[in-house]
Formats: sequence, C-alpha cells, structure tokens
Amino acid sequence: MAKAQGKKGRSLWWVVHSWIGLKLSIFLTFILATGTLAVFAHEFDWLVTPAMRVAPRAEPVASWGAWADAAARAAPDARLQTLYAPIDPWFTVEAWIDHGKGAPERIYVDPWTAQVTGRHSWANVHRFLRQVHRHLMLPTKIGIPLVCSLALLLAVSLVSGVVTYKKWWRGFFRMPRGGDGRRLTGDLHRLLGLWSLWFVALIALTGIWYLVETLGGNAAVPRLPEIAAGPTPTGQRLDRLVVIARRTNPTLDIREIRFMKDNGVVLLGQSSAWLVRDRANALAIDPATGKIITKLDGRNLDVHQRISEMADPLHFGTFGGIWTKALWFLFGAALTAMAVTGTMIYAMRLAKASRAQGSTMGLAWRGMGIWAYIGLALILLALALTPGAIGGAS
Repeated sequence: MAKAQGKKGRSLWWVVHSWIGLKLSIFLTFILATGTLAVFAHEFDWLVTPAMRVAPRAEPVASWGAWADAAARAAPDARLQTLYAPIDPWFTVEAWIDHGKGAPERIYVDPWTAQVTGRHSWANVHRFLRQVHRHLMLPTKIGIPLVCSLALLLAVSLVSGVVTYKKWWRGFFRMPRGGDGRRLTGDLHRLLGLWSLWFVALIALTGIWYLVETLGGNAAVPRLPEIAAGPTPTGQRLDRLVVIARRTNPTLDIREIRFMKDNGVVLLGQSSAWLVRDRANALAIDPATGKIITKLDGRNLDVHQRISEMADPLHFGTFGGIWTKALWFLFGAALTAMAVTGTMIYAMRLAKASRAQGSTMGLAWRGMGIWAYIGLALILLALALTPGAIGGAS
C-alpha cells in the first residue's frame, strides 16, 4: 500500500516536472541563456569595443582625480556622473557622462596615461543582456515579477526532479549510455541535473529574493543629506577626497565614485565584509569641506540588508573575479542545456507512446500547446522593445 502511494506520489511529481520543463521551455531557455551570457557581458563589450582595451603594465596607474579630469575635459558641456575602476587590468576606466537629457554617454580612459581612448553610447552588450534577462525590456514593475516567477517554478522543478529520480545520489558518476537517442538524452539530463543541484538551488533562491524585493520587500537604504551643490571635483580636488576616504576606512578598495547633484561625492567599493555589493561599503563626502557625511560598512548590515547585498554577487558569480564568473558561466550553460534536453526527452517519449510522425522539435512544439506561443511572444516583444528600452534608465 505504502509502496503504491509512493509510486503514485512520484508520478505526480513527474507530471509537475514535465509540465514545467515542457510548457515553459521556450521562455525558460531564453531567460537561462541570457542570464548565462550576462555573466560575461562586460567581457563581450570588451571584445567588440576596441576603446575598452588596454595592455596591462607594471607601473602604478594614474589617480582617480586624473581619470575624472580626463573624462570631464572630454565632455566639458556635460556633468560627470559616475567613474568606474577597471574590472580587470586589461580594461579601461569607464566614466558615465550626463548630458542633461536622454541616456548617459560612456567615456573610456586609459588607467595608466589618463588619456581618453574612446566614447560609446549607453547601449551596449551589457545593457542589452541585463535588461532583457532582468525584465524583458518591459517596465520593471511588470517585467521583474514575470521573470522572477520562473524562480519559483525552478525551485519546484528541482524538488520534483530529485523526488522522481530514485536513489539519485548514486548517479553522480554514472556515465550517459549510448546507442539510443532517448536514453542518451535522458542520462545526460540527469547527470547535468545532479551536478547542478547546488547551482539550481542558488539561482532559484536569489531569483525568489528578487521577486520579494519587487513586491515590496526591499531592504532599507540610507538617505543621504542634501548639501550645497558645487562644481564636480576632479584632479587634485578629487584626489584629496580619496585620501580622506582611505584615511577614514584604510581597507576600502574603491571601485566606483558617484558625483551626486546635491549629495556630494560617494565612494564605493569592497572592504572587510565578504559577499556584498560595492554599495554596501561607501563614504559620502562634502567636497567643499572634506567632511564625511555618511559612512556605510558592510559588516554592520542587518539580516535583511545582508541578504539583499549578497543576492547579486551570488546570482552572477562576480565575487571571485574571472574564475567564479567562469564557473557560473559553465553551470549556467549546463542549466540551459537541461532545459533543452528536458524538452527533447518529453518529445521522444511522446513519439514512442503515440508512434507520432514528425521531428523531435515538431512534437515538442505540439506538446507545449498555447504556452509555446506565449513564450515566443514574450521573447519577440522583448526584442521589439529593445531599440527604445536599451537607451533608457538603468
């Protein structure tokens, strides 16, 4: 009796697992693929944008003030908005310039010579992948919940996959069998799934957290006091502020400087806290007086704030540089492959059960029903909205 109930329970879980994997496969594959590519979005921009490339050198780099001065001189009629340190030694410094209307412009600066290497519009590979993966180019209040709802289904798929795979712990080193396409695809799907269990759980949990934040669960963000607006500090004036910041927090590795219209200069980066976004460690300084007006330390976050600041580094694997990004890319590709092989398994099973004629993909399309058209429509809508949305606000 108990055995029969257990078998019935596994059958139900298999139906759930198959429904998610088949009906939503087009939309799910698209989101997984764009998320995987987004891990290396900056590197893709580096490949297609010669102005972002520099040859690493042994000598010390120029100062933040020199970088800011170069960017400001390149666009004297615009406001310097943000300055980013190089992601890796072969990247340039990146400055965002606000022209007062429309999207910012990017200016690239050689870290060693502080010479401008080129300029670029706001639209780039990173912007496209970020927006299409995060909210499908739709308004964020609509797009983010739509995309993040997949995280709930991913979590259900994870549980149902484990439940339906009897004695799954024995399959980690079971090589895929050949000789039959359906058997090979099924074995490959299960093997990828087992080795990706931790990754699927991580992506599902962080995706669910983004959904919670969008629905009103945002962590508290400190408000900066208003100060008298003045000229944007560059050159030696900015370097003095950097000295003040490093004296205040000697462990702060400054990765970004924001020039606020009426909140002074904010320096952000990594410090003693691990697995937090750069904004968790920040110093806001009044450029006129050199006074620290706000100090944030990632070690002092409450539980809610800590989870919020951990989400991005864990979701995209940026916390360990190029090596963790490579690992996240590898497992993201495996997760995307699982979505594809899952669809193939169902189509092959359908063909065998009904002896239906047609290609595997044709059978899969029929099995998806109206959900195939919904998924395809969402993807086409995102692509259609790209020209207008990709130049909008971040």
